[in-house]
Amino acid sequence: MGTTTVEERWRQFFRWGPYGLLALAAVLAATTADAIAMSGTEATAAAALVAATLAVQVGWDVHRRRAPAPPEPAPEPGGGPLLLGAPGPASTVYFTVRTALAFALTWLNPFFAVHATIGYFDGPQLLPRRLVRGGLLVTAVIMAGSQSGGLPPRTPVVWVAFGGLFALNACLAIGFSHLGTREAVKAAERAATITELARANARLEQALAENAALQAQLLLQAREAGVADERRRLAAEIHDTIAQGLTGIIAQLQVVTATPDADLARVHVQRAADLARHSLGEARRSVQNLSPAALEHDPLPEALRKSVAAWSERTGITARFTVTGTEEPTHEEVAATLLRIAQEALANAERHSGATRAGVTLSYMGDEITLDVRDDGRGFDPRAVPARTTGGGFGLDGMRARAERLAGRVTLETSPGEGTAVSARVPLVHHG
Repeated sequence: MGTTTVEERWRQFFRWGPYGLLALAAVLAATTADAIAMSGTEATAAAALVAATLAVQVGWDVHRRRAPAPPEPAPEPGGGPLLLGAPGPASTVYFTVRTALAFALTWLNPFFAVHATIGYFDGPQLLPRRLVRGGLLVTAVIMAGSQSGGLPPRTPVVWVAFGGLFALNACLAIGFSHLGTREAVKAAERAATITELARANARLEQALAENAALQAQLLLQAREAGVADERRRLAAEIHDTIAQGLTGIIAQLQVVTATPDADLARVHVQRAADLARHSLGEARRSVQNLSPAALEHDPLPEALRKSVAAWSERTGITARFTVTGTEEPTHEEVAATLLRIAQEALANAERHSGATRAGVTLSYMGDEITLDVRDDGRGFDPRAVPARTTGGGFGLDGMRARAERLAGRVTLETSPGEGTAVSARVPLVHHG
């Protein structure tokens, strides 16, 4: 707001200053005409030149008002804001004619140099850069002539005074013009910096708004991905707990309905009830995202040993569990993943293979841990079955998904009549 006010004041000075200085110079010249012994002819000539100067000034003002103004004044290279518009032929002619009239008036009366001082102020605004210094020097000649007693100098002493005063005026005019140009350059640089900062702030605000929108979108996508992942986890857990439990219960009840032996029926009914209680507990733990019950009090090798023994007893399939390598404490997520894969592989062997023997091996191999489940069943051709190997879609696919969550992998080796081997390999992440 302060800069705008200063520029507006300068515009007002350039608009009305020439008139005011010309009026002041005319008044001083009229009151000093007798003191400097102006003749009637000189007075008449001075009046005519004043009228001509006034006409030139009015014509210039009319021209400036009619000329199309640029929407935003552009700074002259190396100069300040162009308060009078960009220099051109018309402004150069105006400055030249006005300065010539001022020179002629000062020749008639030194006090007319008061009007010539306007050239120091608007010369850099009206003249192209290459002509500014010449315009200032001509104005300095007029001022030096006035200060030395009038033009032309009449004695050698006056010529010396004129030379000294001209040098002084020229140095002051060019020096102040140079300082003004430097300040104008700094002001232009500051204005450009402020403009660039404003643009940078606008871009930053736009980027922040875009980042906020992107963050909201990412949060929504993360929430949706979390929901989908939780659905997959629950589906896999239900498959590994309730579905397998129900399969075992059905198998026990089928034995009960098929046997006339009451004692054997009670044994299988008890097993069905135990399976139901176990499956219910596992389902609750799955919903709460807790580790399997088998891992609550036992480490992974012992949990696998017990699970294999219970599976063998329930199915009647001979099963053997083996541990190789040095047992190490395993992260609960790794342990739960391998236990679920082993349970699923054994369930598949029970349902599909017709196996009589099975083996489960847990191997500690440095920075990896491997689980192998093998059976001597009928096997199958992997290319002849869909990718999802079980009706629920959580057989081999589910095992692979569990291993891949831990940056691991599951491989399958089988062929018709050669049994089946499932191998799961995951990184060994220690407990805690």
